[in-house]
Amino acid sequence: MSIRDIAARIAGAGLATTAALGLLSTGAANADTFIPLPGGELTQTLSDGTVVTVRLVGESATLSGSMGATPLHRNAWVSASAQVTLSGPNAEGGKIYPGYVVGCQVAINGGGVSGGVSGKTDWEGKKPEIGGTAGGNLSLGPGQAGAMYLLDLEEADDYGKESHQVRNKFKGTSGSVTWADSTIGVNGCAGYAQARAFVRVKVSTATVNSVVTLWGQPFSLG
Repeated sequence: MSIRDIAARIAGAGLATTAALGLLSTGAANADTFIPLPGGELTQTLSDGTVVTVRLVGESATLSGSMGATPLHRNAWVSASAQVTLSGPNAEGGKIYPGYVVGCQVAINGGGVSGGVSGKTDWEGKKPEIGGTAGGNLSLGPGQAGAMYLLDLEEADDYGKESHQVRNKFKGTSGSVTWADSTIGVNGCAGYAQARAFVRVKVSTATVNSVVTLWGQPFSLG
């Protein structure tokens, strides 16, 4: 558990995750650094005519000294809203997987729908994961990359047992996930570190199953 408590709430078709922030007092030498980020927008038309638009809005990151207080530790608080709209007669809803990919001395500047991450990665599978975990902290050495999901939703599976999901489902033509001051912690990285937001959306209609991924702009963790 980080020093910020994460609370999730569902509102209509959207889901918001909010971090209640308790700041420790810091000296001038350890002042936080606020980084405004441009977000992004992607529109894709599926083979059955369904139009999927994914937006990343209000994106920012705040860099702060980590609890480890050494060059091997990084800490950032990230905020944004992922918004999805569907149009067309076959639109029935979808699933939103928001998160961040983090690299230690790894270029994560690739673009396009599938994104680009150097190193041993696989972004073509069912989930955008590189040993992905739900939230919090990653331990990375030079040349390594990892993915963290923002959501960790507890729900019952088909057999009534507890399961955890890293996505938000929505029905109809729109859905969203909003997060505020969610923590990215990186441990063990002796070189430069970068992070980059992603929003992967799975859309299923009567005739099509498709995945659309929007990437945010990479930013330095120091």
